[in-house]
Amino acid sequence: MSDGARDCDVLVVGGGGAGMAAAIEAADAGASVVLLEAGPRPGGSTALSGGVFYAAGTSIQRAAGVVDDVERMYRYYMTLNRWNLEPWLIRRFCEESAPTLEWLIGLGVEIPVEGLYISGVDDTPRGHHSHGSGIELFDHLLGAASSRGVAIHPNVRVEGLLVEDGKVVGIAAQGAEMRAGSVVLATGGYGADRTMLAEFNPDIAAQDERWSFYFGSETSRGDGIRMARAIGAGVVGKGRLLVNASPGFSRDVADFHPPWLVFVNRDGQRFMDETWPYCIAGHRIEEQPGRRCFAIFDEPTRAASPSRHPFADKLGVGDYAYSCDRLAEEAAKGRVLVADTLEDLAAKAGIDPVGLVGSVAAYNADVHSGSDRQYFKQGALTTIETAPFYAAEVRAASFGATSAGVRIDPDARVLGIDAHPIAGLYAAGETAGGVLGERYVGGGNYISNALIFGRIAGRGAAAFAAGA
Repeated sequence: MSDGARDCDVLVVGGGGAGMAAAIEAADAGASVVLLEAGPRPGGSTALSGGVFYAAGTSIQRAAGVVDDVERMYRYYMTLNRWNLEPWLIRRFCEESAPTLEWLIGLGVEIPVEGLYISGVDDTPRGHHSHGSGIELFDHLLGAASSRGVAIHPNVRVEGLLVEDGKVVGIAAQGAEMRAGSVVLATGGYGADRTMLAEFNPDIAAQDERWSFYFGSETSRGDGIRMARAIGAGVVGKGRLLVNASPGFSRDVADFHPPWLVFVNRDGQRFMDETWPYCIAGHRIEEQPGRRCFAIFDEPTRAASPSRHPFADKLGVGDYAYSCDRLAEEAAKGRVLVADTLEDLAAKAGIDPVGLVGSVAAYNADVHSGSDRQYFKQGALTTIETAPFYAAEVRAASFGATSAGVRIDPDARVLGIDAHPIAGLYAAGETAGGVLGERYVGGGNYISNALIFGRIAGRGAAAFAAGA
């Protein structure tokens, strides 16, 4: 039990990317730093990620001959989200993106030029894929924090904040207290807490967990959000969530769908290019009747599907939901519907038969002509002509990160419901809301948010502690 004296200058709650970035920056500012991690080891969702960082105006872009800047990134970000975000946060995010990428490179993270790609729905490559994906990126952060003397304690789940005279002065955990000059909340989101999910994203929580499942860190239980709200913090971003489309065969991520699939809704109508990026594909499926669709294909197409994921080498993904053998297995289980005619398939799936037959006929005509005239889909297009015919129900309800969180200002200070900063309290990553909007701007959005505002929070917390 603390006797009232400081146990450290800056106390960081959460050992994912945001927490580590905060700890490193606070230590570099001269603060003594303690980091408490709820799990048996640090890493959080950052270590589970693909290790992509989203940024504009970087040295990697320049080496690749890409012309880009903060203003272009800012306008794309805001426009994609219909300007339903606080501009001061997004402007700061964009301004700090390139410096944070260079900071990562300075820590030893390898980001090859060939790893630069278009990760969103614009035409500018801003996704910077790091070598070794998220686990290797995180190892560099962990090494940097350890070398700076940050005291890292796993298996400590913080339960509350200590407040004196309107200022946060520490935390309570496991029957004890720890006092600090300032506190940074970086406990992740609330994906592993169905109760909080039901509050912030009720439409997703209400769905069958076969489809509505979380594939992020198990320690992301909304702890930071819950603690901050208990002392008057505001919350923003309710209803926002990046959802991934899945046929519900397993809890493996299904970010990418092969071009030979044809998605139709219950009316039997196509409504998208089936290969659209996951940052918008899930939302498009959400908008369909019943928040679902069906992937339609025929026997020759199933039989020709590769046995392993075509993106496996680059992304490190495991199980491939649409392999020929997997589809046959799921059909045997009844989770992929099979019929000898499209009309019978429609009856089994609850799809309008006239719509399905007409949509398939139109699509087949396009394939024979050599192009998808309706949605301009690229890749290997195949007809749906030879029985048996298949329909796999696809829903967009799985997710690897959450978007609602405590409200912060551009300096990562937690704001109360009165819109004023709560003295001594900072937040970053998924614990903080406001940066992640209705639409995910592209691969790397979550990691960039964690590291950019983690660094800002660490610097601010160190400065506050020095002046407290």
